[in-house]
Amino acid sequence: MFLSPLDATADGAFCVCKPGLPDAMMQKAIDYACGKGADCTQTMQNGPCYSSQKTLVCNYIVNSYYQKNGPIGGTCDFGGVATLTSTDPSTANCKFGSGPR
Repeated sequence: MFLSPLDATADGAFCVCKPGLPDAMMQKAIDYACGKGADCTQTMQNGPCYSSQKTLVCNYIVNSYYQKNGPIGGTCDFGGVATLTSTDPSTANCKFGSGPR
């Protein structure tokens, strides 16, 4: 379930990359978020969120940025690359942060 911007204040909001986007678009969002303080170390090789699938890496990093910067006005858009969802994208090894917005 995706949230409208008005619903972004709900508990458990996660920022994720939209499916089916070109890797280059996701990489721009990744580079921006990592440059602005997202926790990108978890997606490095041997990290719990490392994956060869760009979407999974993008999801973790844009969510990390959003959870850190959302309370101070950061958005979950990344030039149309990302959107909010109430569905937890965590996997067995890779846990996503969430919180009230």
